[in-house]
Amino acid sequence: MRDEILKLLNGEKISSTPAFSGLIHITAEGLAGEGLSFNEIHTDAQKMARAAASTFKLTGMPSATLPLDLCAPAEALGAELRYYPDDEFRFPQVGKVKFESTKEISEIVNGEWEGGRAKLICDAMQLVKQDAGNDLVISGMLPGPFTLLLYVCRPKNVFIEIKKDPNSVLQALFHLSSFLSKIGHAYLNAGADFITIHEMGGSPGFIGPKPFESHILPALQKLTLQLRSGQALPCPIVLSVCGKTDSAMSLLAQSGADAVSVDQLNDLQASRAALKDVMLFGNIDPVGTLYQGDEGSVAEAVQRSKEAGVDAVWPGCDLVPQTSIQNIQMMTGG
Repeated sequence: MRDEILKLLNGEKISSTPAFSGLIHITAEGLAGEGLSFNEIHTDAQKMARAAASTFKLTGMPSATLPLDLCAPAEALGAELRYYPDDEFRFPQVGKVKFESTKEISEIVNGEWEGGRAKLICDAMQLVKQDAGNDLVISGMLPGPFTLLLYVCRPKNVFIEIKKDPNSVLQALFHLSSFLSKIGHAYLNAGADFITIHEMGGSPGFIGPKPFESHILPALQKLTLQLRSGQALPCPIVLSVCGKTDSAMSLLAQSGADAVSVDQLNDLQASRAALKDVMLFGNIDPVGTLYQGDEGSVAEAVQRSKEAGVDAVWPGCDLVPQTSIQNIQMMTGG
């Protein structure tokens, strides 16, 4: 399906509706098959690459996503991450933020992306490209600007400043967008076929349509514009948002992304109607259906998504690692 998916991502019509993901979709069974434990795949390029490709090798799902957590850009900016060596399935999380106020986020974040695991992730992406790049598509995943802001700046202060000093928040988001675009360029140069912007914290389903329009949307527009700037090859972009975003689909369509991925709370038919010239991806429930459901419920959910007019079947968010292989195969038609 790689060639068909690439055509779709670049705006061409294709004859079928593919099923893949640009979000994290590693599995416990896939890791076990590679002889990997969850706590070692975030800090070693070869292990990260094997983990990212393991779902494709086990199920045929024609995609891989790197990195395997959302916190790498925050780490590069100086946030301290907490890794969980003794916990089987806990993703790295920010343990200590870098900034107390959005006013502290200055032009320094527009520098080159050199800190943290930058080289390691790009090396892993190149390894996946060499190993399975002819058979699958690779998503370079970025947190959205507001999600990154909540990782590097104390969230309580961010929400206070949105009300008391909204311009400082907006300027901080613009700085972070420029920083994220440099990471995206590095991912594309390392072999990513497209970029997924996972704006969890800044989704209108979480923050509300009005704050989204005034703060997050301008930052997303800057990010998508800069991701495409200077690129000789096409740069397909998917915007992934969480929560019920029915009332804000027209705003999401203005982000500059080629496709919007929504989760299971959305009315897909209404979402489809609101996205005139933007593709719709979604919206299989990763917990209630893919993890907790059976093959029959997965098949029904996929059929409902296709009937609602999605351009690609995607999980609504990251896969639960313990998701069964059979359910993934049913989602992808394998």
